[in-house]
Amino acid sequence: MPTVSRLSQLAVLFLIMVFLSSCGIVKRTSLDDDMRILDTGIASWYGSKFHGRPTANGETYNMNDLTAAHRTLPFNTMLRVENLDNGKSVVVRINDRGPYVGNRIIDLSRKSAREIDMIGTGTARVALYLIREGDRPVTSQNVSSMETFTVQIASFNREPDAKRQSESIPGSRVEKVTIGSNIVYRVYYGTYRNVNEARTARDRLAQDGINGFVKQMEN
Repeated sequence: MPTVSRLSQLAVLFLIMVFLSSCGIVKRTSLDDDMRILDTGIASWYGSKFHGRPTANGETYNMNDLTAAHRTLPFNTMLRVENLDNGKSVVVRINDRGPYVGNRIIDLSRKSAREIDMIGTGTARVALYLIREGDRPVTSQNVSSMETFTVQIASFNREPDAKRQSESIPGSRVEKVTIGSNIVYRVYYGTYRNVNEARTARDRLAQDGINGFVKQMEN
């Protein structure tokens, strides 16, 4: 059993820690110190106008789920989004592309925005922390929001079929893509830094009787 003297020492130590904490000397944070910060900037949110519509990865957008849109991060990347104005944070999963307004870095679902108290303001200063990688590794390229585009010509369930198609179109390639629990093999043509270059390539292919459509590459 602790002695009176020992109890007194513990009480004094507790009071010292409280004092230091109140002075800001003791560091307190709700985020893990080793969590990787990816970016800081402005977040926005989107709600009922898009509710029930397809997201970029083929899911149905549900504004009541904890999801978000990012221009380039791989789908299913898990992020912690911290509101730098109030310290609140929320964990979201990337399942859509955007935002495409100004310099915003992430578009949160309505529920995600509510969790960090930014419904009323519409936007907030945020920090993005990586919790878990998604369908692809997180790289400096797909963190940067620098988009690249390609022309998708076809999609197959079997790799040999995709390769056969690609061999008949010089400059095309086959990429393996995971969609949920399914794997497909897509035939792409070219890599472009802006959407207009990709559209020009698509039109040139159409003149040769090859139909395709422009899409953002999953970096």
